[in-house]
Amino acid sequence: MSDPLDHRLLAAHAAGDVPTLVALYCKAAETATTEEARGFFLTHAYVFALEIGDARAPDLRQQLSDMGRD
Repeated sequence: MSDPLDHRLLAAHAAGDVPTLVALYCKAAETATTEEARGFFLTHAYVFALEIGDARAPDLRQQLSDMGRD
């Protein structure tokens, strides 16, 4: 994960900005260098998406399922 992305994630957590957290964790998953990291970031994106009823939740769930993380 890039340093600027890391800083943006920390700022979003501090601000309680859940929609931004979903977007940033999705971005982190896209740029992850290992499957473990990708799964970690997708899981976080999914949990936060569920929390706010984000329309991306089903797609995130499917991506996790496709990775064998059901």
